[in-house]
Amino acid sequence: MQLCSIASGSSGNCIYMGTDNTHLLVDAGISGKKIEHGLQEIGIKADEIQGLLVTHEHVDHIAGLGVMARRYGYPIYATQGTIDAIMAGGKVGKVDMQLFRVIRPDEDFVIGDLKVQPYHISHDAADPVCYVFRQGAKSGAVVTDLGVYDSYLISKLQKMDLLFVEANHDIRMLQVGRYPYYLKQRILGERGHLSNEMTGQLLSELLHDDTKAVMLGHLSHENNYPELAFETVRLEIAAGDNKYKADDFPIHVAPRSQLSTQLFV
Repeated sequence: MQLCSIASGSSGNCIYMGTDNTHLLVDAGISGKKIEHGLQEIGIKADEIQGLLVTHEHVDHIAGLGVMARRYGYPIYATQGTIDAIMAGGKVGKVDMQLFRVIRPDEDFVIGDLKVQPYHISHDAADPVCYVFRQGAKSGAVVTDLGVYDSYLISKLQKMDLLFVEANHDIRMLQVGRYPYYLKQRILGERGHLSNEMTGQLLSELLHDDTKAVMLGHLSHENNYPELAFETVRLEIAAGDNKYKADDFPIHVAPRSQLSTQLFV
């Protein structure tokens, strides 16, 4: 199983998740050309993608969806609420409705040799989800764009080999930054985004003997930077009750607009 971020941040998100036989994209929030180039860099042809999984309808997650759907005819997996919001938003152009596959939180489905498990998350979107992927005993999760986490989500993310988790902002940078008040409140709210501190606390709930790697993603350009996200998450893990510490496994930070380290399990 392989996970690689092609782009990650408020300007656009696209993640590759795959195996030797199955190739998927989570979100398509950048241009089709950038998606194609990113896939090429990791040795995948764009026409080998077998499904595009959408977390929610915000433009930084769907900007390239229409282009890729028209060009390659990918099946598009999303909740009904997300599909309705995408089509109502008018930001992806014409998309053949027959390409959409309706998924439901807590209902597994299979693409190739990957079992996919969507779970509800708290974000200001129609019906957003995160995704867990399983291939036999191997597992990985992509969890971004959520304002809070709860016991439900913690239970669904246990025993993951690979974790891609949002670390969106530093609270202090956001509070004193130039964003308008309403936007600061949105980001800090329960349907906003996880801070570095909250991400570290979430990871403290999830670490286990077989954790292979963690990647932090969806960093704010205005209110965060990679070194700060890494260090804050590391310190929160160190302060947590979990016996596992940040030095026990690698923590990577996904670049905003270029390929990340490739994670394998």
